[in-house]
Amino acid sequence: MKISEVAKMVDLPISTIRYYEKIGIITDEYILREQNNYRNYALEIVNHLNTVKNCLAVGFSIHDIKSMISKKGISKDEQTRIIKGKISEIEDVQKKLENSKQDLYDILKLDITCEDGFGKY
Repeated sequence: MKISEVAKMVDLPISTIRYYEKIGIITDEYILREQNNYRNYALEIVNHLNTVKNCLAVGFSIHDIKSMISKKGISKDEQTRIIKGKISEIEDVQKKLENSKQDLYDILKLDITCEDGFGKY
């Protein structure tokens, strides 16, 4: 597959795919070189990039993903530890958001108006 086809299938800009290649998120196993040195991507690249996108969506950084890829596979225990750590981070953020939401409800209960300046009754 050409890079434009991959980009369309995974809904990523071509520049992002090239960047992932440059930093090692896309490894050589997914790239076949034609005689003219053009890249031809293996079909498996689609699943790989969708997994990368999903990891980014749940809060993993590019650095985290690159680290996991560079290990060429990690143990089940290490994978479980990493995922549980990310779940814990998400739960912490959820608690902070819930507290912020409650603070906003509390402000509404105070019936503060801003007509004379914020916080003046």
